[in-house]
Amino acid sequence: MTAVLYDIPGPKARARNLTLGVVGTAVVLAIAAFVIYRFIVTGQFDARLWEWITYVNIQYILLGALGNTLSAFAAAAVLSLAFGAVFAAGRLSEHKWLSVPSTAVIELFRALPLLVLIFILFFGVSRGLGVDIPAYWAVVIGLMLYNGSVLAEVFRAGIRALPRGQGEAAYALGMRKTQVMTNVLLPQSLRAMLPTILSQLVVVLKDTALGYIILYPELLYQARFLGSQGQLGAPILQVAMVVAVIYIAMCLILSGLSKLLERRLRRSPRAAATEETEEREVAAAQAQGGGGTFGD
Repeated sequence: MTAVLYDIPGPKARARNLTLGVVGTAVVLAIAAFVIYRFIVTGQFDARLWEWITYVNIQYILLGALGNTLSAFAAAAVLSLAFGAVFAAGRLSEHKWLSVPSTAVIELFRALPLLVLIFILFFGVSRGLGVDIPAYWAVVIGLMLYNGSVLAEVFRAGIRALPRGQGEAAYALGMRKTQVMTNVLLPQSLRAMLPTILSQLVVVLKDTALGYIILYPELLYQARFLGSQGQLGAPILQVAMVVAVIYIAMCLILSGLSKLLERRLRRSPRAAATEETEEREVAAAQAQGGGGTFGD
């Protein structure tokens, strides 16, 4: 048995997969070529439609919008991680007076659409309670409530996925619950949760674009403004393409930072000790099993 979850594909399956891959690639390239052809035919690459990007004032506008986007993202990301950690700990608590309200808060804000949250914060709270919330904080708090609730479930699931023996062994050594969580469970679960946390942070970054609806001057808001200027030739498509490239670059940078952090976690002494302990447990289990093979 060389495979556990699936059978190794044979000659026919490999040929079929290769054919599907070639056909799929050809279809994608054909669609991309058609889109580029239509851009050329309709004059979307004409110099007059791209002249706007050479203006210094417009470059400053885009840089300011980028700064607003990054500012909202940074604040929302930190607050979402803190919100998720606090409410995940509350939901994991053995005390019902703490776990039940935490679960209710998580489920409530996970169920509400982010745009509805932003509308409630920006329009509803100011009119209903008389509290004026700026557009910046309406975006940040909305992102925190929604993404923090999602991250709370990610943290809870990551900790629950660990074998129960890890926590029980720590308790047997006399550790308190806080020590078990911070020194034993979190370091192990964090490496498994890191890709999911990164994906949710990318969602936070992209969802800052919803701020344009309440006139928060981030990238999408300024793109819509610049693209509607008739004196520039109304280059809505060109501005959108530039803004899309900026978002892609930011997501790639965020992904690179996550990979760097993951490598550092793997090289840490605590991670090395954990891996060594797991290897010893596997070796002990194999030794108890007699070390036999299918050929014995």
